[in-house]
Amino acid sequence: MSPLKHSIFFRIYAGLVALVALVAVLAYFIVQLINYQRAQDYREVMADGVAHVISQVVARQPTQQSQQDWLMDVSRILELPLDIVKEDKLDLSRSERNRLQADHAIVRYNAEAAVGDVYVQVDGMPKSFLHIRVDKLSEVQIKMIPILILEDLVYYPGNEEQRLKELQPYFPYPIAFRNLSDLKLDMDQISRLRTDKTQTILLYRDSATMQGTTISAVSAYTNTPNKVLVLGPVPVFNWMPFRLVAGVTLFSLFMLSLGVYFLLRPLQHKIGKVRLALNQVRKGNLDTRVAVQGSDEIANLSLSFNMMTEHIQRLIEAQRELTRAVSHELRTPVARIRFGMEMLAETDDYDSRIKQTEMIDKDIEALNSLIDEIMTYAKLEQGTPSLHFEPVSIRNVLEQVIKETEVIKGDKKITSMLPAEETQVIAEYRYLHRVVQNFVVNALRHSDGTVHISGGIRNNQAYVCVEDDGAGIPEKDREKVFEAFARLDDSRTRASGDKGGYGLGLSIVSRIAYWFGGKVQVDDSPSLGGARFTMLWPISQNQAQRIDKKKHHE
Repeated sequence: MSPLKHSIFFRIYAGLVALVALVAVLAYFIVQLINYQRAQDYREVMADGVAHVISQVVARQPTQQSQQDWLMDVSRILELPLDIVKEDKLDLSRSERNRLQADHAIVRYNAEAAVGDVYVQVDGMPKSFLHIRVDKLSEVQIKMIPILILEDLVYYPGNEEQRLKELQPYFPYPIAFRNLSDLKLDMDQISRLRTDKTQTILLYRDSATMQGTTISAVSAYTNTPNKVLVLGPVPVFNWMPFRLVAGVTLFSLFMLSLGVYFLLRPLQHKIGKVRLALNQVRKGNLDTRVAVQGSDEIANLSLSFNMMTEHIQRLIEAQRELTRAVSHELRTPVARIRFGMEMLAETDDYDSRIKQTEMIDKDIEALNSLIDEIMTYAKLEQGTPSLHFEPVSIRNVLEQVIKETEVIKGDKKITSMLPAEETQVIAEYRYLHRVVQNFVVNALRHSDGTVHISGGIRNNQAYVCVEDDGAGIPEKDREKVFEAFARLDDSRTRASGDKGGYGLGLSIVSRIAYWFGGKVQVDDSPSLGGARFTMLWPISQNQAQRIDKKKHHE
């Protein structure tokens, strides 16, 4: 899970999922909030006209008893409780009070009980309000609306049209007299309206337009046979109208776009840093590094970029140093060969010619040795060695090196402490042999008489160690000895009378240790008093595989 957790793509996908979920929840609550207000506004505007007409009729009743009787009759017909309540029983808010004073109805809706309480001011009763409790809606109640309006019109004989105009502001839908022939009614509906003057017909219209589903109420008008009172079309409340859907969709898209921008902005910022660093490297500024932030793919890219530029910088510096050092090292044997050739040309003495030929041969051998060292160092430094890790017996490697150095050790003594035959480690045999060989040759060159070789496994790490009884290496110069063509002008070099070596042997060891995933170190020999060189590296196959992956990565 850890690599997936740090994957930038996983984080982006997870962020997108979380963003979509968050926007969906936000959109849901926005729709709920908007619909809550829309529903409240719808209830109030729909209750306005009916409540106003009822309050007007109540106000016209001559006595309080007649008011109570009329309210009871209407309550029975509407199947809704109606009564008069005093103001002191209502805890009115400022907005409710302002609405009542403007002669509009207020609606208090209880969502849990699904009950709405409608209140409206009654003319002539300043401290009293008409109260209608709406606990259900049915066709009976809708059909009663035009009947109540017609009852109100009774008080305005001859001025019915003018009265409808006065009532219209209280209704959010049209109310008007229309000719029966202008309505698209079937014969049965027309017959019912003409024969029963108390009849009210409901017309439903289901439309895909912005208006949506509507209801119209048509009621017969007793004074004129061919005229009817038409209410509507009354829009049915639509919980998801087109405008709301479009608005919430656009808002969600905007929030998603904004969220995606903020999700990708850090990625863009990091990539921009890498791009700027690449431009700097292209201009030749190899000291450029990218700040590594986090552990995602961009962080790995930044780390790889830093390692690459560091490696390139090291290669260029090594190439420059190698060119300078090689030109210096080649000058001496080439000059000796040229001098020997001149001596051969000037002498006819057979013994002298043989001697000069042998000297030239030694110089050519020295050149071969130098070129071999340079090629090995260059191959290791450039990061292109072909390493084949396999189980290797340290004892076999040490024994082979001891046997090979018998011819060059002279009167010096080589002691050893070899591990068991079955002690095996993961290594590249050829390069491990080169490490031990370079250690031993270097120790023989600087020792006074004794060299000690050891190897094995210690603290879950493989190691090879070579000690000598020479002058040792000062602590301040111990890192310098692993640099290419490094020569120490100290007591160790002077004491050994060293004329050989090119300063590449230990730098080759350092690079081999690097590719083995280990390290090389030098300190004082506790037993012989001289220098002790040690290389340590991992012994397990898993570690070797990680080293191999690291090699290919670089």
